[in-house]
Amino acid sequence: MARIQRALISVSDKRDIIKFAQGLKNLGVEIISTGGTARTLRSAKLKVKDVSEHTKFPEMLGGRVKTLHPKIHGGLLWRRDDPKDRADVEANNIESIDLVAVNLYPFEETVSKLNVAFEEATEKIDIGGPTMLRSAAKNFKDVAVIVDPADYPKILDELTSHNGTVSYDTKFYLAKKVFAHTARYDVIIANYLERYSRSEEVFPVYLNQSYLKVFNLRYGENPHQKAALYREPLHRGFSLVDAKILQGKEMSFNNYLDSSSALDLVKEFEEPATVIVKHNNPCGVAIGKSLHESYKKSFETDPVSAFGGVIAVNRNVDVDTAKEILKLFVEVVIAPGFEPKALKLLKQKPNIRLLEIDVAKDTVSFDIRKIQGGVLMQEKDTGMVEDFESLQVVTKRKPMDDELTAMEFAWKVCKHVKSNAIVYTSKDQALGIGVGQTSRVDAAKLGAMKALKPLERAVVGSDAFFPHRDGIDFIAKLGVTAIIQPGGSVKDKEVIAAADEYNLAMIFTGMRHFKH
Repeated sequence: MARIQRALISVSDKRDIIKFAQGLKNLGVEIISTGGTARTLRSAKLKVKDVSEHTKFPEMLGGRVKTLHPKIHGGLLWRRDDPKDRADVEANNIESIDLVAVNLYPFEETVSKLNVAFEEATEKIDIGGPTMLRSAAKNFKDVAVIVDPADYPKILDELTSHNGTVSYDTKFYLAKKVFAHTARYDVIIANYLERYSRSEEVFPVYLNQSYLKVFNLRYGENPHQKAALYREPLHRGFSLVDAKILQGKEMSFNNYLDSSSALDLVKEFEEPATVIVKHNNPCGVAIGKSLHESYKKSFETDPVSAFGGVIAVNRNVDVDTAKEILKLFVEVVIAPGFEPKALKLLKQKPNIRLLEIDVAKDTVSFDIRKIQGGVLMQEKDTGMVEDFESLQVVTKRKPMDDELTAMEFAWKVCKHVKSNAIVYTSKDQALGIGVGQTSRVDAAKLGAMKALKPLERAVVGSDAFFPHRDGIDFIAKLGVTAIIQPGGSVKDKEVIAAADEYNLAMIFTGMRHFKH
């Protein structure tokens, strides 16, 4: 294994680069560098050779062309055990480059900023960096290539302990990392340009995705399944992945799933709201004049299911709410903040995971789901009725104001319940939730069975149309007074007639909210 004699260093992320370069110098390695990196190293009194001096060709085009030169790529790509390659480099006076430390212009960080100008973004598309990385990684048997500053100590340790050499296995590990890194870089650029384009096509021809692993999870949905958490590209720092974890055990796979569902629903409300989720379905939803009031009403929806659930709120957790939460075994509490005294109280149970996150509406546009052999992609269900008073009333009786308010609440909730979904609500509280049934009448029966309060004067929200009148017959006998549903069944007339028989008010939204 040949010793490392010459290194090329060109980095945007200058974390620990001086320490790394000093370590290379101590091992007798010559350092070639560019622009800002060279200035940084010289400021630390390190001797550096400029790339332009090495290539005998000046940097040009405002720094766009620096390392795109045969003396750079020949020095990286020539195969040390190939006589023809050796003859070529000797004939052209090309010196070997045995180690490359390069990281790229911060394109992702740039386009993650709000309202970044297109010209600013495209100037952060690195050309020379990826080219050097790919050249070095292709020839990894002879060249060590480092793209991640976290690898500097590992490489210095190996160079020190192995007489200035890096093992094949380590160089292979580094090369794999490089190609994954440059692939992600290109994906982010392609996706940004796709998003920026004015094409009428909603869905790109190539669905390029590159997620960065945050960490391994203890296990997946079940203990025998391995799992990990990944961050999507172009995140803006307010996603669930970036939530500030104030205390608690490590978040699990199921914790993340439930937390995501809870956040999606609580973001529907402007009023103080509490959502409790269990097994990826809401089991408690309420709004109130205060967060404390909304929490108590949300818990009343289904106290049994709330045990071991995930709670999301859209106001800072206060002392009164914290005291109520402490009465229950809770997995996760998600809030935009925690009052200091409330946080101190909740820390009495150190295993409760407390997540601080902005619960403002997010900018996620698409849902992507894996199926065998491919993926399905759709626009996220952000559909919502803007003006409930303008909706089509299909029954003889029109809803009263309180019923209309309750219908709006029910419609927001049923959008987030697995289909088939029926929710019974008042104007500010879910009273019974029927989730994930294969028939709508069964969902109606389940929701009624779960209700802890009489359902007289309640309203019903249905995520899709009633295919038969049997659901209306069952609901009416409970004392329900109004129904909101999409409509669109071939038996709508039969369903409307049934509602009229019971003097129910019924609204058609014309919008379905299936959630599979």
